Amino acid sequence: MQYFTLNNGVKMPMAGIGVFMMSPAEAEASVESALKSGVRLIDTANGYMNESGTGRGIKSSGVAREDIFLVTKLWPTVYEKETAVEESLKRLDTDYIDLLFLHQPTDNWREGYRNIEKAYKAGKVKAIGLSNFPDELLKEAIETMEIKPQVVQVEAHPYFPQTELKKTLAETDMGLMAWYPLGHGDKNLVNEPVFTELAAKYGKSNAQIILRWHIQSGNVVIPGSKNPEHIRDNFNIFDFELSAEDMEKIAKIDKGVRYYTATPETVAQYAKMELQPDL
Repeated sequence: MQYFTLNNGVKMPMAGIGVFMMSPAEAEASVESALKSGVRLIDTANGYMNESGTGRGIKSSGVAREDIFLVTKLWPTVYEKETAVEESLKRLDTDYIDLLFLHQPTDNWREGYRNIEKAYKAGKVKAIGLSNFPDELLKEAIETMEIKPQVVQVEAHPYFPQTELKKTLAETDMGLMAWYPLGHGDKNLVNEPVFTELAAKYGKSNAQIILRWHIQSGNVVIPGSKNPEHIRDNFNIFDFELSAEDMEKIAKIDKGVRYYTATPETVAQYAKMELQPDL
């Protein structure tokens, strides 16, 4: 495993598993399988409504809590709720969260951030992050909040490597966690000739080449899977290294294309969307 050291000194594994779009039972099984396979970074969210399943998967894996880097996110409808962090801790069945994100940049994000700052000062949260925040709000958080964010979570992949954002992050030693690291399963991306060529060169799959590109680009990756074999394959990317020439070839397929962009209307809906019970 390789690690990214956050700007507050916390070390974060650079590869893990995400449980987006999984039921609580599926999240439980995937987390248990991942942890038993050696994965130590788990990413969930109360908006996924599977924190309880994630917590059960951690318990049933037998892996010590202190060996796991646990990530979750607050949904906009609980940003201003004083007990929001405590409720996530209860669902996850843990005393602390390693990294806590605000999930979406709704109008009340500043109140949510201050809630996370309180939890950070109390030792219930080890690092603070912002998910899906545009550059202008990220810069506002950096300039105005008492505790500077440590990580941003955004869409990133070879078709959209977040080149400009990473310049901002470099100035503050912030980390980037990539969602859609494989381009939302786009076969055009995964089957780009450069990845097929490098897969043959290193004896890896195209997906493993892409995930290795992320690591060498400094990105933390959290590909999701319910398949134990795929989980192991996604994690098996630390026994080889792409050359500088390989990285240059991959850079040439940057298309400036992302798969998802939230509209103002969508963000407004997020601010009103109540969460269902997490069982």
